[in-house]
Amino acid sequence: MSDTEGNRAYGKKSFKRSRSHFADRVTADGRDGWPVEAGRYRLVVSRACPWASRAVISRRLLGLENALSMAITDPIQDDRSWRFTLDPGGRDPVLGIRFLGEAYEAREPGAPGGVSVPALVDVPTGRLVTNDYQRLTLDLVTEWTALHRKGAPDLYPADLRDEIDEVMAEVYEDVNNGVYRAGFATGQKEYEAACEGVFRRLELLSERLAGRRYLVGDTITEADIRLFTTLVRFDAVYHGHFKCNRWKLTEDPVLWAYSRDLFQTPGFGDTVDFDHIKRHYYQVHTGINPTGIVPLGPDLSGWLTSHGREELGGRPFGDGSPPGPVREGEEVPAAGRP
Repeated sequence: MSDTEGNRAYGKKSFKRSRSHFADRVTADGRDGWPVEAGRYRLVVSRACPWASRAVISRRLLGLENALSMAITDPIQDDRSWRFTLDPGGRDPVLGIRFLGEAYEAREPGAPGGVSVPALVDVPTGRLVTNDYQRLTLDLVTEWTALHRKGAPDLYPADLRDEIDEVMAEVYEDVNNGVYRAGFATGQKEYEAACEGVFRRLELLSERLAGRRYLVGDTITEADIRLFTTLVRFDAVYHGHFKCNRWKLTEDPVLWAYSRDLFQTPGFGDTVDFDHIKRHYYQVHTGINPTGIVPLGPDLSGWLTSHGREELGGRPFGDGSPPGPVREGEEVPAAGRP
């Protein structure tokens, strides 16, 4: 395999995020052929991946654990795709496959675009339904309502959707995807443009959050989930590994307090596995970290310190309530927690 293929390709060719090749939707009316149905689908995620972590958080906040089972892959995927090596025998106990790529092949042999998470798989057929990470969580909020827990928050309020969409688009371009464009840049100018965009947007977000607890309205929305999954990884991997090092998250008082506030909110921090995050980035991206050495830091204890954001008011779950304890078997191991 050449240096421009597989995991060694990172940092060797310009980064461009692929659009989701499979964009079917699971809906209440089943208009794409995939109706919402308890127990029918399996959500495949990596706790290392920020895009997949959005779905993990949404599923927990909405209380969909009993309706939508979840498979957690090994954070170290190889060039054959995400692996189920954390499970007995190296196979997912529900789907019976060793690699997520098998579900992709069952849907469309030789499909372009690679194998990504999050992925929703149809359990009866073993076929991939969708890998559309941008749409998946919105549908969990708007199409799966019949299966939400009592007290589930409205993460995408109808009257705020235009503003939420605008904020999410800016966060995606400059922050969520911007750190990747900086980290996988192949030239100085390409890197500098991406890195400057990351911090320019972070500074604007810091100003926005200085006087308000959440990004849009006075409750947690999808916009907060999407920003959080990048911020929680910032000092652990993006600051060093991706060279986004103008300053650390812990050096911006507003964003650091905002991140801690969300981390300490049920459904956020209890889904974060720093061990998976660090091992994935530093050991998989051999094109930019050929030694595969995983740093010992940063110190994670600060994530549990007081943030003081309650003074800004806000109602985290709106008219709803926080989720209950983490489902048995889905707890983050001690190695991944502060």
